[in-house]
Amino acid sequence: MDPSHFRMNWNYPTSVRVGVGRIAELAAACRELGMQAPLLVTDPGLASLPMIDAALGQCRDSGLNAGLFHGIKGNPTGPNVTDGVAAFKAGGHDGVIAFGGGSALDAGKAIALMVGQDRPLWDFEDVGDNASRVNVTSMAPVVAVPTTAGTGSEVGRAAVITDDQAHIKRIIFHARMLPAIVILDPELTLGLPPKITAATGMDALSHSLEAYCSPLYHPMAGGIALEGMRLVKDYLPRATTRGNDVEARLQMLVASSMGATAFQRGLGAMHALAHPLGALYDAHHGLLNAVLMPYVLQANRAHIEGPMARLARYLGLPRAGVAGVLDWVVSLRSELDIPHSLADIGIDDARIEQVGRMAEVDPSAATNPVRYDAQAYSRLFEKALHGRL
Repeated sequence: MDPSHFRMNWNYPTSVRVGVGRIAELAAACRELGMQAPLLVTDPGLASLPMIDAALGQCRDSGLNAGLFHGIKGNPTGPNVTDGVAAFKAGGHDGVIAFGGGSALDAGKAIALMVGQDRPLWDFEDVGDNASRVNVTSMAPVVAVPTTAGTGSEVGRAAVITDDQAHIKRIIFHARMLPAIVILDPELTLGLPPKITAATGMDALSHSLEAYCSPLYHPMAGGIALEGMRLVKDYLPRATTRGNDVEARLQMLVASSMGATAFQRGLGAMHALAHPLGALYDAHHGLLNAVLMPYVLQANRAHIEGPMARLARYLGLPRAGVAGVLDWVVSLRSELDIPHSLADIGIDDARIEQVGRMAEVDPSAATNPVRYDAQAYSRLFEKALHGRL
């Protein structure tokens, strides 16, 4: 193999506090980062729950002037970020607590970025050298507290934000967007409904699976992806069916962070399709990846025999290779009551060609094991739409 194939830059995550009850350290974490007035960013659903009141109370009891912003959609938009920046400045805040699922984490990180910039948000899209435009010294520090086990955004250096004018999801990136402190407390995930647990858990699986299939040279990410998938196999069914299983919840939080760490190696066609579908249909990202997963594996089949053979062995699957992994994925989806086709979750065929064009240029497409053009993505979308595996 050409030695230039092995030339890569590697970056790994941040300070992570793992364990039951670690949310009690939230105020101390904020102080460690120099915050006196953090803005807690979350979604409207969580904002009314006791865990948010408790987090704010803990911060205020310790002398922090904590505020709350919850104006975030399920797929956060540019205006959500702008509104968050306005709330940050109006409240005289000096840091962000990104608290919630992937939407809240992504929005919180984007707000922390944008409070120090004089350019519009889309100027920092992950294209070319846009990251060099960032005024790093004016960014706000972030403590990330995930309440779902799926996106792994707490250990990510990017935020996926919907451009609701162009109807496209854009990836905002800078290395300093990585939260400085992460708190993984499984007790915060105990109330998550089974359907959300399943969909977010499959999102975590999609990150590790696509990273593992990526052609980029990154053995550390590959190893993390492999173990992340084992954790999903062992603990996602338990977390879904026994929602108060603290061990399962903890291991899924870890699997989620591992998936996002692994996808420094890249993603692939699942995400290349899920991003436009989420933007156009406002569908749940994890659920989209869960439905798309076997169709993409089947399409990539000829190019992933090696990694899938290793994965099947590592997971102890009854069948070898791609066939064994496909059997497991389809069985797992069925066990978790995840629909078989995109039509089953309300997606229609009105935008087949548009989705194909958007998927072809999505950043995730660059590290799929094989490059597909727009027509190939449209055909893949159509198969997933109608359940033709």
